[in-house]
Amino acid sequence: MKKFLTAKWLDLVMANYLVEPTLLEEFVPKGTMLDFWNGDAYVSLVAFKFFETRVLGLKIPFHTNFLEVNLRFYVKRETATETKRGVVFIKEIVPRRAIAYVARYAYGEPYETWRMHHEQRENELVYLWLKRGKTNRIKVNFQNEIGVPSEDSHESFIIEHYWGYTRRGANRTDEYKVEHPKWSLYEASDAEITVDFGATYGEKFAFLTNENPKTILMAKGSEIAVYKGAKI
Repeated sequence: MKKFLTAKWLDLVMANYLVEPTLLEEFVPKGTMLDFWNGDAYVSLVAFKFFETRVLGLKIPFHTNFLEVNLRFYVKRETATETKRGVVFIKEIVPRRAIAYVARYAYGEPYETWRMHHEQRENELVYLWLKRGKTNRIKVNFQNEIGVPSEDSHESFIIEHYWGYTRRGANRTDEYKVEHPKWSLYEASDAEITVDFGATYGEKFAFLTNENPKTILMAKGSEIAVYKGAKI
């Protein structure tokens, strides 16, 4: 399997919301099914830093370091030999048009281009994404590193999905592999989330604007590799 992209994903903030499974049914790619944690379905708002990005081994000038924010949910695919646990994206936001174009063309992923900014102090991290006069913001305080979560934990469920699935039509699903070591987490607290979910992600998700996430996680991150996709 050929690596399409390599990078570092760093300082990942993940706000995880409980949702009704029926909310996500129309977004589930053919050949996959919703993945649950203790019978519950989740969507996650994830903000992080993309560093040292290479596409097919090459650095693209002015496109190696940038931010991303995405809204995602969790699926799995059963094969004869294994269960592949993966994610599906509702929307992915980046600050560079070329990045969004390549992601849409190569993977069919729902990327958009917004202005983005982040602020970082000793124990505080803020991500902002802005468009048409609208500012979305997520802030979290972090303290001690608490290590890699246990395999059967909620935290592990959120951070350890190593496949991506993209709906390319009613009868086509693309699958790609994401590779990274297990991530260590920090203690996260005092989260502030100011996001217009309806305007940003669609009216079906508008109710999340006034919901509190079930959990907030912050991961240290690592080097990652995304492999070339294939139809399933």
